[in-house]
Amino acid sequence: MSAPAIERLPAVLARRIALAAQGFADPRPSTGVGIRQLRRLVDRLAVVQIDSVNVLSRSHYLPAFSRLGSYPRAALDDLTARRHAVFEYWAHEASFLPVRLQPHLRWRMAAAEEHAWGNMVRLQRERPGFVAEVRERVRTEGPLKAGGLLEGKRERSGEMWDWHAGKVALEWLFFTGEVTATHRTTSFEKVYDLTERVLPAAVLQAPTPDPADAVRELVRTASQALGVATERDLRDYFRLRPEAARTAIAELTAAGELLPVEVTGWGAPAWLDPEARRPRWIRARALLSPFDSLVWERPRVERIFGFRYRLEIYTPAAKRVHGYYVLPFLLGDQLVARADLKADRKAGVLRVQAVHGEEGIDRPIVARALAEELRLMADWLELDDVTVSGAGDLAADLAHASAAVRVDVGA
Repeated sequence: MSAPAIERLPAVLARRIALAAQGFADPRPSTGVGIRQLRRLVDRLAVVQIDSVNVLSRSHYLPAFSRLGSYPRAALDDLTARRHAVFEYWAHEASFLPVRLQPHLRWRMAAAEEHAWGNMVRLQRERPGFVAEVRERVRTEGPLKAGGLLEGKRERSGEMWDWHAGKVALEWLFFTGEVTATHRTTSFEKVYDLTERVLPAAVLQAPTPDPADAVRELVRTASQALGVATERDLRDYFRLRPEAARTAIAELTAAGELLPVEVTGWGAPAWLDPEARRPRWIRARALLSPFDSLVWERPRVERIFGFRYRLEIYTPAAKRVHGYYVLPFLLGDQLVARADLKADRKAGVLRVQAVHGEEGIDRPIVARALAEELRLMADWLELDDVTVSGAGDLAADLAHASAAVRVDVGA
């Protein structure tokens, strides 16, 4: 019996499928956004990356704003810190994930010596008694911040983010799943406690899957979140190792849970989620965090959108092309511009430090849409105004459009 014909997808349809899978085919709610919508979004994305940069907003707050519009950030905190419907772990990077995935990451916890960073592994090997002491302190004193273990002269590790030994021990215990984060403080410091005191009993009591079964579930989840994806896309979502991911993809394909496709212009085999939506159009308008799951894998962004995107935070200021904290702007089904944004909380201003448009855009239309989105973002961040500097080829158009938007909203 011959294999079924491989479907050929036009690139524009693949792009719309990917956007729909990421939550951009649905209109933003017309009424207040609360726990229910946020829970559904986290379930859909499966991975919400965490990052400490706060020049605009902590990154994990931005994906919900991009898709749902203005919402109370305290509701997302409630989902993670009080309800514990979401837990923190290393997935794509440091991430929030729905708790249903915790059993499917236990193989990574059990194999911490293979997956964790060198200073964590070395501390566990060289000072197992110290790690045990830290665990006991969490048991008897928890919840506990790493600062509570810093006593006397700071002992520098020389690696990672220059963590002191107590922090390294806590992160080893975090990686192995013995402790987890109860919440993050307002200064973004992680608060640790024993996992059995934090996660829901139903999650803790769930059986631990065989590693191959767990990886298969992670690939399945990645496929649903991506819609259509290459092998690299699928394994990158949870940072899976190539051999394990390839095996899972082959097994899911054989079972009909992934459909092999060819996407025009992609130049690589791809797989389609059989349940993926195929919208005829996308009417999205969104500013995207650099760590948003739609854009975090730069080769995929270039392949799908023809949009070359690089994070320039660690590039010397004189060598930056587009700015320090640059957010791509999605309009319809295209990435049409990029804006370097800063929340000046003291002045109460959302500062557009530079803004660049993509080649071939309708500049007045893009500028007006971006101005409206920036006004919405400023209101969400509780900032009074939006200011546009003269940097970037779209700055003059945006400044003109922003003035019109201020008049429209009565500012």
